Amino acid sequence: MTEAVHTRRVFSGIKPSGGLTLGNYLGAIKRFVALPEQGFETIYCVVDMHAITVWQDPSELKHATRELTAAYIASGLDPDQSILFNQSQVSAHAELGWIFNCVTRVGWMNRMTQFKDKAGKNAEKVSLGLYAYPSLMAADILAYHATHVPVGEDQKQHVELTRDIAAKFNNDFKVPDFFPQPEPMIEGPAKRVMSLRDGTKKMSKSGESDMERVNMTDSAERILKKFKKAKTDPEPLPDNLDALKDRPEARNLVDIYAALSDVSSEAVIAEYAGAQWGRFKPALADLAVSKLVPISTRMAALMDDPAELDRILAKGADKAAAIAEPILAKTYDIVGFVRSHQ
Repeated sequence: MTEAVHTRRVFSGIKPSGGLTLGNYLGAIKRFVALPEQGFETIYCVVDMHAITVWQDPSELKHATRELTAAYIASGLDPDQSILFNQSQVSAHAELGWIFNCVTRVGWMNRMTQFKDKAGKNAEKVSLGLYAYPSLMAADILAYHATHVPVGEDQKQHVELTRDIAAKFNNDFKVPDFFPQPEPMIEGPAKRVMSLRDGTKKMSKSGESDMERVNMTDSAERILKKFKKAKTDPEPLPDNLDALKDRPEARNLVDIYAALSDVSSEAVIAEYAGAQWGRFKPALADLAVSKLVPISTRMAALMDDPAELDRILAKGADKAAAIAEPILAKTYDIVGFVRSHQ
């Protein structure tokens, strides 16, 4: 096997498409920050190329890219410990993405449920980029020979496709150990944070009502109000998690509390068994304020110095390219491309 396959290397990214939510924080950023301590080499990306699969205002895209970078750092990610960059600054992503477009089968793409959900009835009118999104995502991961990918449950299918692409490339070109089979990492009590208005729908930055989500830039007063008005049911909290199976709003709030306090959902139920919502929701709101307001305050300070954020992204891009470019060069050689200028 190649040395890169043995490296415990994490890759993951978030789209800078405006408005970070509590779901982004608990489902991704908070988990990312903890992984270097678990012995992983960590590479985190602001996936701006994925963002433009749907129309983005250029000035807003730049702002969102810097805001996401600020959120990573404000949440505790150390850019000297982890590689942090924006995707478009490392050309290996696009170059390997094209090779994978030629490896990936159309039938595989047609099975991608997220494309169907996003395109809906307008599939003929969406961009080719949105359709080919999973192939570029595979390139994001495999350009670094990443072995682990922290994702939400809704992205698991894309990691499985990445494994299929890696296996087909290795088989087609008779290089059985070249691209690794990355493992999805789906863990923690709030793997998927749901709407505060509907516990069956994912918390989204594009939802119709601002009251259905907690934004990372919300004030303490706004956070308190949103949790106070969060949809619940008339029943008190039970003494076991199984009893929340048909109570999605209740389960969502318990999971959010657990993730914010770094305990299990079972531990939260044990502490609040029999509690009415008049007791639990204020406790959750206070916890959320204590965790999120320091992050939003730090984000605001970082956003006051965009040149420094750009410097951090450029430095991270150089580090990322140093890993990806030799892998891409070897890929080109395997495929049979003549490279006169190395």
